[in-house]
Amino acid sequence: MKHRLSSEFIYQLFALLLAVIVVHAIYVGVIRPSADAQIQREMALQAAGGDFVPERSFAVVIRDFEQEACFILLLWALAIMGYKARCTLREQELLQRRLLEIPEGTSVLPQDAREYSRSLEALPEPEQDLLLPRTLLSALQRFATTGSIQAVSDTIKESCEVESERLDSELSMVRYIAWAIPSIGFIGTVRGIGAALGQAYKAVEGDISGVTVSLGVAFNSTFVALVLSIVIMFCLHQLQLSQERLVLDCQRYADQRLLRHLVAH
Repeated sequence: MKHRLSSEFIYQLFALLLAVIVVHAIYVGVIRPSADAQIQREMALQAAGGDFVPERSFAVVIRDFEQEACFILLLWALAIMGYKARCTLREQELLQRRLLEIPEGTSVLPQDAREYSRSLEALPEPEQDLLLPRTLLSALQRFATTGSIQAVSDTIKESCEVESERLDSELSMVRYIAWAIPSIGFIGTVRGIGAALGQAYKAVEGDISGVTVSLGVAFNSTFVALVLSIVIMFCLHQLQLSQERLVLDCQRYADQRLLRHLVAH
């Protein structure tokens, strides 16, 4: 378990670093040069007094630093959720296997629990750390110790509840990112409005190009941030749904493959 947590931390750190490098490289090499060239053309046309309709291109909408930060956080959150989804799929694969070879109609007594535990203990160590083997092994050990079916049922339920709480707590970083992205967008709004107010004297003189660009920063940053937060929240809810199904399926597996075969003294 500790090894899994440390490897997950390294993965998240590497994913953040990779997101920063990739997004910044795209911004420096493609997005900002394209957006700046378009803005310069529009400002030249506006200064010349020609009639034109400003284009709301994708590069102009996402060109500012706030949008870049939002995309970095988006990729980081998607990488974290991708890792969690992969772990969930790996856990779900075990539900298709017969981890306990208990023939139909067989009764399992407390003294038999140790024998059935051997198949779980023989699993590779990474698989033993997964929810289903841990739950079944804990249930068999409790049955061998107490001989109580109710105690086994409580053990299964507690293991699944603890796992559900753990999975939920591990998504706290994704929830923070989902909150941080709209906040960064609001920072861009405040910055853009502040810059526009600082150039109000130019608008009075008839030059509204600077005010237009600054207001574009304000509205574009909020627009991009809200769209990206919607994407993250959708993916987050889908991940939570799959994790909740995993916990319920594990509990059902333990009830059908183990609990109903148990016979107390």
